[in-house]
Amino acid sequence: MSTCPESYTCSDEGLLLPIVSEASWPTGARATVYLIGLLWSFMAIAIIADIFMSAISTITSHTQEVKIPDDSESGYKTIEVLRWNGTVANLTLMALGSSAPEILLSIIEIVFNDFKSGELGPSTVVGSAAFNLMVICGVCVIGIPSSETRRIKKLKVFAITAVFSVLAYVWLIIILMVNTPDFVDLWEAVVTLFMFPILVILAYILDKNYFGSASVDDETGLEVGGEDNLLSQEHADKQVIVEMLRRLKSNPDADEKEVARLTAHLMEQNQHHNRAWYRINAIRTLTGGTRLTTPLTDKSNELLETLLVAEEAGGDPDFIHLSEGGKKAIVEFESPSTAVIEKEGRVKINVIRHGNLDRRVLFRIETIDGTAEATSDYKPLKKTMVFEPKETLLSFDIEIIDDNTWEPDEVFFIRMTIEPEQQAVLGKHPVTQVTILNDDEPGTVQFANPSFLFKESVGCAQVKVERINGCDGRIVAKWKTKDITAVGGRDYENTSGEIVFEHGELTKMIEINIKDDLEFEKDENFEVDLVEVDGGAKLGKLKRCVVTIVNDDEFAGFVDRIADLTNANLDALRLGKQTWAKQFEEALNVNGGDLETATAFSYLLHFMTFGFKSFFALIPPPTIWGGWLCFFVSLLCIGLITAIVADLANIFGCLIGLESEVTAITFVALGTSLPDLFASKTAATMEKYADSAIGNVTGSNSVNVFLGLGFAWVVAAIYWTSKGVSFEVPAGSLGFSVAIFTVCAIVTLILIVVRRVVGVFGNAELGGPKTPKLISGFFMIFLWLVYVLLASLQTYGYIEGF
Repeated sequence: MSTCPESYTCSDEGLLLPIVSEASWPTGARATVYLIGLLWSFMAIAIIADIFMSAISTITSHTQEVKIPDDSESGYKTIEVLRWNGTVANLTLMALGSSAPEILLSIIEIVFNDFKSGELGPSTVVGSAAFNLMVICGVCVIGIPSSETRRIKKLKVFAITAVFSVLAYVWLIIILMVNTPDFVDLWEAVVTLFMFPILVILAYILDKNYFGSASVDDETGLEVGGEDNLLSQEHADKQVIVEMLRRLKSNPDADEKEVARLTAHLMEQNQHHNRAWYRINAIRTLTGGTRLTTPLTDKSNELLETLLVAEEAGGDPDFIHLSEGGKKAIVEFESPSTAVIEKEGRVKINVIRHGNLDRRVLFRIETIDGTAEATSDYKPLKKTMVFEPKETLLSFDIEIIDDNTWEPDEVFFIRMTIEPEQQAVLGKHPVTQVTILNDDEPGTVQFANPSFLFKESVGCAQVKVERINGCDGRIVAKWKTKDITAVGGRDYENTSGEIVFEHGELTKMIEINIKDDLEFEKDENFEVDLVEVDGGAKLGKLKRCVVTIVNDDEFAGFVDRIADLTNANLDALRLGKQTWAKQFEEALNVNGGDLETATAFSYLLHFMTFGFKSFFALIPPPTIWGGWLCFFVSLLCIGLITAIVADLANIFGCLIGLESEVTAITFVALGTSLPDLFASKTAATMEKYADSAIGNVTGSNSVNVFLGLGFAWVVAAIYWTSKGVSFEVPAGSLGFSVAIFTVCAIVTLILIVVRRVVGVFGNAELGGPKTPKLISGFFMIFLWLVYVLLASLQTYGYIEGF
């Protein structure tokens, strides 16, 4: 009969593992295999948690129609409301989805350990809570741009969850170290478990403001579907598409597929999302799966930069304010053209920078001949210029050569370029024209063309007026319109006005608003006349022009096609809409099949998780039974993977001499909490408020204790009470870990409150001025390091007294 060698250690640490004999394996090789397996299993947990959260989002997004009184003829109106209150959903199903691995780990460890308390489960609950509160909050504080802040909106709910998140761990100290040291009586376990519904009820009461005056939004007492709904906007708004196309008119390469991709991206970015949406999106990003935002291609990114230029020029700032493209600087010439009298000897050119002002930006300028020639009419220039941080205006001079001979007006150009590695883009004036004038006449004013053609959907027709043969002084030109077949006030507005040419200006635009009545009409036209000009200037030959308004049914069809493509993109992002076939299609393809935006890293992540994705695609989709079947099957799978994680962590820790408590608060806690870190960071930057970023952290930390420890301890306490003895839970390292965490948690929460009320931090929980933001954020992370260090030292006996 053969026996295992004495070196075959740690073989009895697992419930399911090892599945083969590892007696002949070197200890180092075994430790490496178990470490890789542990890290790989965290990916499996992330993928199944994604499916679990999708089921939860489907369940909590169900709506119903409710009639409420109003002033209409019927006496009421019908609105759609969520069946689940947002706060209740966050503290129950959402918290369960986020904390399921930690909760199930604690339960499985007790049930399969002959109802004896283990070290891994409780320590993981505390370690995960420490990481969530201190590291995630610290990263979110730091991650907000210095010029921005985020405040908690539902402050009362946050306050009650914060109090309970501390109370939960104070209660653990009481039952483990004060009331019944090293034992948990049945009533103590029951109280621990029943704190969970108490928290949910109190949070719901505060959310509904039952003991205060209702806000305007809550007067109906109902929660209208939308703010807490996980789904994106149902349909593309054609008005949004039309507005986007107007702003993209300077980009002739805007094809409908890329415009639809950009429209879906911006619509999704501007939606409100809750914690579950951000967690699912973070998991899919980490595993090369189907992301919940439409990724942009290089071409659609170029279109986005065009939109940014249009916004800076006076567009609606809310249109794309959440887009990532807004993080680049925009550099351009201040004016598209400049004139200089030859005898003045030099011309001053201004360059402006807008958009992001926080970076140093390098760009190059160079002159290009037109009718004016370098060295004979002007001195050529080719140089590199630099915008320092916060700098918005730069100027440079070009020397003009006065040759004392009469010549007609001549022009040359100055071109600007930016290297690709610069975090900046060119604006709408990357080239400026310089006109050299040979006299000091005020000039002649006339239209650039005898006729102009605009589509009815253009919104604002810009009729170009030129100033030639001189640009000295300030002049004012008056204009008016004259109906032909188009009627002023019905088909167009702004029937008269004036334009002002400042000294040196050569072009101006008459802006006439065109009305789109969305009806089929023949082409219509009207006349624009220049009636007089002052300052000694003259009117030229082209002092009247004809503007033709073209009916654009073709344009309407183009908009319809973009709307259909946009809706298809939005449909692909919706949770709870998948079929079994769609699940397998997304599981078997990188980025869920969107190969156009897949990166090499996406392919690597997809390859590493391909087996898990394929297996978990067998889980019933959330469309069946309202998501409940997917919910329970996913929960069962999480339990199975969690049992494997427990074995891998215990054996790995044993092989390298790491105590289970230390393994729990480091490797296991980080592995289960990383998706929450990425989700919170994204929510902090995308959302207007801090609730989705840190508002749910305290609630999850409470639920971890009340469900993760409370439920497991009730089961174990019932078992041991039936045998006439108490359930033993040695305080030891767990008690010390809880005590240290409680102190660090209180300090962290106090700092969050101080940030909200003290102006130096920006009066907000997240963001604010750079230096205070960095100090407070890194201090929170430092508290987590202190917690891990002290808990580890106590586990190894370097700190006595516990």
